[in-house]
Amino acid sequence: MTVQPPISRLSLRHVIPHPLAIEQWAEVRPLIDGRDVLWEIHPEGVSSCCRREMAGPAEKRPLTATEEPREVELSNNDCFTGCCGGVFVTIRRRGDRVIWSSWRNTNDIRVPVPADVHFDAAQYDAELTRAAADHSWEKPVDTVARLLTQTFADSGWFARWDCVLGSVTPRREEPEAVEVLFSDADDPRGCPADFVYELLVTWHEPAEEQARRFAARILADDPRRTAEVWDPAIRLRRRGIG
Repeated sequence: MTVQPPISRLSLRHVIPHPLAIEQWAEVRPLIDGRDVLWEIHPEGVSSCCRREMAGPAEKRPLTATEEPREVELSNNDCFTGCCGGVFVTIRRRGDRVIWSSWRNTNDIRVPVPADVHFDAAQYDAELTRAAADHSWEKPVDTVARLLTQTFADSGWFARWDCVLGSVTPRREEPEAVEVLFSDADDPRGCPADFVYELLVTWHEPAEEQARRFAARILADDPRRTAEVWDPAIRLRRRGIG
């Protein structure tokens, strides 16, 4: 009789990124039996799974397991993994188990990678659902970004004005803000212009009230009339580059 490998337990932990990190949505770090395996094999890296990706449909979440094996990027160096490396694992569902196998550490091939890890599929799925619904870790800027993202998705507001919503992103540099970036898809010059709302978030007003106030302002008129033209040089100057 074949002996099945032992069952491990997955837990997901939200971690607020550094204010200058490229990805400003919170990291979602996988813990296996309480151990942060990414820290063990890639201590200088950041989790490639971020909160923004957990908000969509369950089947599109980065750690979702299906019967079809797929390689998933677990960590990077706050950079493109093809440039600076990272950690990868193949995730697949087999019966009542989810298996993480074929680990790769392209950041440092000298570091040993874990053996195959088996999870109970029901516990695994429940943890992904729990983490997606967990808002207890949020700072005001995270709550505002989440609520605005949902508001724009539900309303279809930007498409109504022939605009394409690019991103809704928390900004943790002082002063904290949520940046809403979109493009004019109907620009007559054939070169879509980029626009941005920089929505300053405070700690002394409930985040839900701030989100409602920002949404009311944006949904009151053609967004191209009330937003600012996006200048990427502003962000570079803010970061001390250029």
